[in-house]
Amino acid sequence: MAIDTQRLRQVVQGALDEDVGRGDVTTEATVPAALQARGVLLAKEEIVLAGLDAAAMSFQLIDPALTWEPRVKDGDLLPPSTVLAFVRGSARSLLTAERVALNFLQRLSGVATLTQKFVTAVAGTRAKIRDTRKTTPLLRFLEKRAVELGGGEAHRGGLDAALLVKDNHVRLAGSVGEATRRALAAAGGLPVEIEVDRADQIEDAIAAGAQMILLDNFTVEAVRLAVEQVNRRVPVEVSGGIKLETVRRYAEAGPDYISVGALTHSAPAVDISLEIESD
Repeated sequence: MAIDTQRLRQVVQGALDEDVGRGDVTTEATVPAALQARGVLLAKEEIVLAGLDAAAMSFQLIDPALTWEPRVKDGDLLPPSTVLAFVRGSARSLLTAERVALNFLQRLSGVATLTQKFVTAVAGTRAKIRDTRKTTPLLRFLEKRAVELGGGEAHRGGLDAALLVKDNHVRLAGSVGEATRRALAAAGGLPVEIEVDRADQIEDAIAAGAQMILLDNFTVEAVRLAVEQVNRRVPVEVSGGIKLETVRRYAEAGPDYISVGALTHSAPAVDISLEIESD
Protein backbone atom coordinates (compact mmCIF):
# COMPACT_ATOMS: atom_id res chain seq x y z
CA MET A 1 0.00 0.00 0.00
CA ALA A 2 1.59 3.25 -1.16
CA ILE A 3 1.33 6.19 1.21
CA ASP A 4 -0.32 9.42 0.06
CA THR A 5 2.32 11.97 1.06
CA GLN A 6 -0.13 14.85 1.33
CA ARG A 7 -2.43 12.82 3.56
CA LEU A 8 0.52 11.79 5.70
CA ARG A 9 1.58 15.42 6.02
CA GLN A 10 -1.90 16.43 7.21
CA VAL A 11 -2.01 13.68 9.83
CA VAL A 12 1.49 14.38 11.13
CA GLN A 13 0.85 18.12 11.23
CA GLY A 14 -2.33 17.50 13.20
CA ALA A 15 -0.41 15.36 15.68
CA LEU A 16 2.23 18.06 16.08
CA ASP A 17 -0.40 20.76 16.55
CA GLU A 18 -2.00 18.64 19.26
CA ASP A 19 1.28 18.01 21.07
CA VAL A 20 3.14 21.30 20.71
CA GLY A 21 0.28 23.76 21.03
CA ARG A 22 1.66 27.27 21.51
CA GLY A 23 5.21 25.96 21.99
CA ASP A 24 7.50 23.54 23.82
CA VAL A 25 7.87 25.62 26.95
CA THR A 26 10.15 23.18 28.79
CA THR A 27 12.66 22.94 25.95
CA GLU A 28 12.62 26.69 25.35
CA ALA A 29 13.32 27.26 29.05
CA THR A 30 16.20 24.78 29.40
CA VAL A 31 17.97 24.33 26.05
CA PRO A 32 19.97 27.13 24.36
CA ALA A 33 18.56 28.17 21.01
CA ALA A 34 21.91 27.76 19.25
CA LEU A 35 22.72 24.27 20.58
CA GLN A 36 23.14 21.58 17.91
CA ALA A 37 22.53 17.91 18.65
CA ARG A 38 22.37 14.41 17.20
CA GLY A 39 19.50 12.03 17.84
CA VAL A 40 19.69 8.25 17.44
CA LEU A 41 16.48 6.28 16.99
CA LEU A 42 17.02 2.85 18.50
CA ALA A 43 14.89 -0.32 18.57
CA LYS A 44 15.06 -1.75 22.11
CA GLU A 45 13.39 -5.07 21.20
CA GLU A 46 12.86 -7.24 18.13
CA ILE A 47 10.41 -5.47 15.82
CA VAL A 48 9.03 -5.31 12.32
CA LEU A 49 9.59 -1.67 11.46
CA ALA A 50 6.76 0.57 10.28
CA GLY A 51 6.20 4.31 10.42
CA LEU A 52 9.65 5.53 9.46
CA ASP A 53 8.18 7.97 6.95
CA ALA A 54 5.82 9.41 9.56
CA ALA A 55 8.71 9.86 11.98
CA ALA A 56 10.82 11.58 9.35
CA MET A 57 7.99 13.94 8.52
CA SER A 58 7.51 14.77 12.20
CA PHE A 59 11.05 16.13 12.31
CA GLN A 60 10.79 17.79 8.90
CA LEU A 61 7.63 19.70 9.76
CA ILE A 62 9.08 20.96 13.04
CA ASP A 63 12.30 22.08 11.37
CA PRO A 64 13.11 21.61 7.65
CA ALA A 65 16.79 22.23 8.45
CA LEU A 66 17.08 18.95 10.38
CA THR A 67 18.96 16.21 8.51
CA TRP A 68 17.47 12.69 8.46
CA GLU A 69 19.62 9.59 7.84
CA PRO A 70 17.69 6.31 7.86
CA ARG A 71 19.72 3.13 8.35
CA VAL A 72 16.93 0.58 7.76
CA LYS A 73 13.58 0.53 5.95
CA ASP A 74 9.96 -0.17 6.77
CA GLY A 75 9.17 -3.87 6.70
CA ASP A 76 12.57 -4.96 8.01
CA LEU A 77 12.61 -7.49 10.85
CA LEU A 78 15.12 -6.00 13.26
CA PRO A 79 16.89 -7.39 16.34
CA PRO A 80 17.18 -5.43 19.59
CA SER A 81 19.66 -2.52 19.63
CA THR A 82 19.26 -1.79 15.91
CA VAL A 83 19.82 1.84 14.92
CA LEU A 84 16.85 2.98 12.84
CA ALA A 85 17.98 6.47 11.87
CA PHE A 86 20.08 9.47 12.83
CA VAL A 87 18.62 12.97 12.92
CA ARG A 88 20.79 16.07 13.37
CA GLY A 89 20.30 19.78 13.84
CA SER A 90 18.78 22.12 16.41
CA ALA A 91 18.57 20.44 19.81
CA ARG A 92 15.34 22.31 20.49
CA SER A 93 13.79 20.96 17.29
CA LEU A 94 14.80 17.40 18.08
CA LEU A 95 13.24 17.56 21.52
CA THR A 96 10.03 19.17 20.28
CA ALA A 97 9.46 16.55 17.55
CA GLU A 98 10.56 13.59 19.68
CA ARG A 99 7.25 12.45 21.14
CA VAL A 100 5.20 12.60 17.97
CA ALA A 101 7.87 10.81 15.94
CA LEU A 102 8.11 8.07 18.56
CA ASN A 103 4.34 7.75 18.84
CA PHE A 104 4.07 6.97 15.15
CA LEU A 105 7.02 4.58 15.18
CA GLN A 106 6.01 2.71 18.32
CA ARG A 107 2.35 2.38 17.32
CA LEU A 108 2.84 1.39 13.68
CA SER A 109 5.76 -0.93 14.39
CA GLY A 110 3.61 -2.53 17.07
CA VAL A 111 0.93 -3.28 14.46
CA ALA A 112 3.48 -4.67 11.99
CA THR A 113 5.19 -6.76 14.67
CA LEU A 114 1.96 -8.30 15.96
CA THR A 115 0.83 -9.03 12.40
CA GLN A 116 4.08 -10.83 11.70
CA LYS A 117 3.49 -13.05 14.75
CA PHE A 118 0.04 -14.03 13.47
CA VAL A 119 1.39 -14.67 9.97
CA THR A 120 4.14 -16.87 11.40
CA ALA A 121 1.61 -18.76 13.51
CA VAL A 122 -0.41 -19.86 10.45
CA ALA A 123 2.56 -20.61 8.18
CA GLY A 124 2.06 -23.77 6.14
CA THR A 125 -1.75 -23.52 6.09
CA ARG A 126 -3.87 -22.00 3.32
CA ALA A 127 -5.09 -19.20 5.60
CA LYS A 128 -4.03 -15.61 5.05
CA ILE A 129 -4.18 -13.05 7.86
CA ARG A 130 -6.33 -9.97 7.25
CA ASP A 131 -7.02 -6.80 9.17
CA THR A 132 -10.39 -5.13 9.84
CA ARG A 133 -11.84 -1.62 10.06
CA LYS A 134 -11.17 -1.57 13.82
CA THR A 135 -8.51 1.06 13.43
CA THR A 136 -7.46 4.28 15.14
CA PRO A 137 -9.55 7.15 13.70
CA LEU A 138 -7.63 8.97 10.94
CA LEU A 139 -4.73 6.50 11.10
CA ARG A 140 -6.32 3.66 9.15
CA PHE A 141 -4.19 4.15 6.04
CA LEU A 142 -1.02 3.97 8.13
CA GLU A 143 -2.17 1.03 10.24
CA LYS A 144 -3.28 -0.98 7.21
CA ARG A 145 0.08 -0.35 5.59
CA ALA A 146 1.73 -1.58 8.80
CA VAL A 147 -0.34 -4.79 8.54
CA GLU A 148 0.98 -5.33 5.03
CA LEU A 149 4.54 -4.65 6.19
CA GLY A 150 4.03 -7.39 8.77
CA GLY A 151 3.00 -9.86 6.07
CA GLY A 152 -0.78 -9.59 6.41
CA GLU A 153 -3.39 -8.54 3.88
CA ALA A 154 -5.50 -5.42 4.07
CA HIS A 155 -9.26 -6.01 4.04
CA ARG A 156 -11.47 -3.28 2.57
CA GLY A 157 -10.09 0.16 3.27
CA GLY A 158 -13.51 1.70 3.88
CA LEU A 159 -17.22 1.29 3.35
CA ASP A 160 -16.92 2.24 -0.31
CA ALA A 161 -14.36 -0.44 -1.21
CA ALA A 162 -16.50 -3.59 -1.02
CA LEU A 163 -19.87 -4.83 0.21
CA LEU A 164 -19.73 -6.77 3.47
CA VAL A 165 -23.21 -7.79 4.59
CA LYS A 166 -23.22 -8.16 8.38
CA ASP A 167 -25.77 -9.29 10.95
CA ASN A 168 -27.50 -5.93 11.25
CA HIS A 169 -27.87 -5.68 7.46
CA VAL A 170 -29.40 -9.17 7.46
CA ARG A 171 -31.76 -8.29 10.27
CA LEU A 172 -32.98 -5.15 8.53
CA ALA A 173 -33.27 -6.84 5.12
CA GLY A 174 -35.23 -9.76 6.56
CA SER A 175 -32.95 -12.70 5.72
CA VAL A 176 -29.46 -13.64 4.57
CA GLY A 177 -30.75 -14.47 1.09
CA GLU A 178 -32.60 -11.19 0.66
CA ALA A 179 -29.66 -9.12 1.96
CA THR A 180 -27.33 -10.97 -0.43
CA ARG A 181 -29.57 -10.37 -3.44
CA ARG A 182 -29.87 -6.68 -2.64
CA ALA A 183 -26.12 -6.34 -2.19
CA LEU A 184 -25.37 -8.05 -5.49
CA ALA A 185 -27.92 -5.95 -7.35
CA ALA A 186 -26.25 -2.76 -6.14
CA ALA A 187 -22.60 -3.89 -6.17
CA GLY A 188 -21.62 -2.42 -9.51
CA GLY A 189 -18.65 -4.75 -9.77
CA LEU A 190 -17.51 -4.43 -6.17
CA PRO A 191 -16.87 -7.67 -4.26
CA VAL A 192 -19.74 -8.97 -2.12
CA GLU A 193 -19.06 -10.91 1.10
CA ILE A 194 -21.76 -12.24 3.40
CA GLU A 195 -21.33 -12.71 7.14
CA VAL A 196 -23.14 -15.64 8.74
CA ASP A 197 -23.34 -16.52 12.41
CA ARG A 198 -25.02 -19.90 11.93
CA ALA A 199 -24.23 -22.79 9.61
CA ASP A 200 -27.84 -22.93 8.40
CA GLN A 201 -27.39 -19.52 6.75
CA ILE A 202 -24.58 -20.67 4.47
CA GLU A 203 -26.68 -22.30 1.76
CA ASP A 204 -29.04 -19.33 1.58
CA ALA A 205 -26.11 -16.98 1.08
CA ILE A 206 -24.44 -19.11 -1.61
CA ALA A 207 -27.74 -19.74 -3.43
CA ALA A 208 -28.33 -15.98 -3.54
CA GLY A 209 -24.91 -15.42 -5.13
CA ALA A 210 -22.53 -14.64 -2.27
CA GLN A 211 -18.96 -14.32 -3.53
CA MET A 212 -17.39 -15.02 -0.13
CA ILE A 213 -18.65 -16.31 3.21
CA LEU A 214 -17.53 -14.82 6.52
CA LEU A 215 -17.97 -17.14 9.50
CA ASP A 216 -18.43 -14.92 12.54
CA ASN A 217 -17.70 -16.23 16.04
CA PHE A 218 -17.65 -19.90 15.04
CA THR A 219 -15.76 -22.44 17.12
CA VAL A 220 -12.82 -24.24 15.52
CA GLU A 221 -14.89 -27.38 14.98
CA ALA A 222 -17.78 -25.35 13.55
CA VAL A 223 -15.35 -23.70 11.13
CA ARG A 224 -14.11 -27.11 10.03
CA LEU A 225 -17.65 -28.32 9.35
CA ALA A 226 -18.60 -25.08 7.58
CA VAL A 227 -15.53 -25.26 5.32
CA GLU A 228 -16.52 -28.81 4.39
CA GLN A 229 -20.06 -27.63 3.68
CA VAL A 230 -18.92 -24.78 1.44
CA ASN A 231 -16.60 -27.22 -0.34
CA ARG A 232 -14.59 -24.50 -2.13
CA ARG A 233 -17.62 -23.09 -3.94
CA VAL A 234 -16.60 -19.67 -2.61
CA PRO A 235 -13.73 -18.48 -0.40
CA VAL A 236 -14.29 -18.66 3.35
CA GLU A 237 -13.15 -16.10 5.91
CA VAL A 238 -13.22 -16.47 9.70
CA SER A 239 -13.47 -13.71 12.29
CA GLY A 240 -14.41 -13.09 15.89
CA GLY A 241 -12.15 -13.02 18.93
CA ILE A 242 -9.30 -14.98 17.37
CA LYS A 243 -6.10 -14.70 19.39
CA LEU A 244 -2.47 -15.51 18.75
CA GLU A 245 -2.86 -18.58 20.96
CA THR A 246 -5.80 -19.93 18.92
CA VAL A 247 -5.16 -18.74 15.38
CA ARG A 248 -3.23 -21.86 14.35
CA ARG A 249 -6.15 -24.11 15.24
CA TYR A 250 -8.51 -21.94 13.22
CA ALA A 251 -6.13 -21.95 10.27
CA GLU A 252 -5.89 -25.74 10.34
CA ALA A 253 -9.69 -25.90 10.05
CA GLY A 254 -9.27 -24.84 6.42
CA PRO A 255 -10.47 -21.25 5.82
CA ASP A 256 -8.94 -19.06 3.14
CA TYR A 257 -8.72 -15.96 5.35
CA ILE A 258 -8.67 -15.11 9.04
CA SER A 259 -9.48 -11.52 9.95
CA VAL A 260 -8.09 -10.27 13.26
CA GLY A 261 -9.26 -6.99 14.75
CA ALA A 262 -6.51 -7.17 17.38
CA LEU A 263 -3.88 -6.38 14.76
CA THR A 264 -4.95 -2.75 14.88
CA HIS A 265 -7.14 -2.28 17.95
CA SER A 266 -4.92 -4.09 20.46
CA ALA A 267 -1.36 -4.11 19.16
CA PRO A 268 1.04 -3.10 21.96
CA ALA A 269 3.46 -0.28 21.26
CA VAL A 270 7.02 -1.51 20.75
CA ASP A 271 10.01 -0.11 22.61
CA ILE A 272 11.84 2.46 20.48
CA SER A 273 13.87 5.32 21.96
CA LEU A 274 15.39 8.57 20.74
CA GLU A 275 18.72 9.23 22.40
CA ILE A 276 19.87 12.84 21.99
CA GLU A 277 23.37 14.18 22.59
CA SER A 278 24.90 17.58 21.88
CA ASP A 279 26.73 17.47 18.56
